[in-house]
Amino acid sequence: MADLTHARDGHRLHLFDLDGTLIRGSAAAVEISRQLGLSEEIERLEQDFLVRGMTPDEFAVQAHALWAELTPEQVTAAFEGAPWLAGIREVWAEIRAGGGRCAVISLSPDFFVERLLDWGLDAAHGSRWPAVPFTEPIHRPGILNASAKVRIARELCGRFGLDLADCVAYGDSMSDAELFAIVPESVAVNADHHLAGLATHRYGGADLREAYALVRNSAA
Repeated sequence: MADLTHARDGHRLHLFDLDGTLIRGSAAAVEISRQLGLSEEIERLEQDFLVRGMTPDEFAVQAHALWAELTPEQVTAAFEGAPWLAGIREVWAEIRAGGGRCAVISLSPDFFVERLLDWGLDAAHGSRWPAVPFTEPIHRPGILNASAKVRIARELCGRFGLDLADCVAYGDSMSDAELFAIVPESVAVNADHHLAGLATHRYGGADLREAYALVRNSAA
């Protein structure tokens, strides 16, 4: 059972994954590639990453080459056209109004992830990519992996004066497993059975308000 001491007074840090979690059934890389007419190419790359063990930094290097002609306008179109869960802004507003904090930690490019700050986040962390349009290569050490999610969660706790015991994590894939293992409460959002078995709560659907209600109701 999660330690709900802070849940009752609202002072918790809610950590959200992006791909497959806030974006239902898709990912930033998929949406960006769709704008470039490269859906088949990114699908092959995604399979190399998800099934064949490609590392996040190698994925980034190859995606960077694939997106050589990417423009800021296409990034905007990809962000605005992504299949976001409903109610994201409302959930974050409710959490913050109650004294909590909200952050997104994602392996996806920071130039995509950081756009969510305009939706009411306290912090947004993505892999460090060069600015669009690209004039610089990928710096591999700036590309995040699953373990980096844990490191960033710890840093955010320090920033906000909280502990990992005060955190709730939301994710969909095994890249979230390390984070789920160190926080007291977690929500598997549209996740496969591997991650769902590690979570405190499981949610399948299209509305973040419903997923958040599982956390809110458990603290009542």
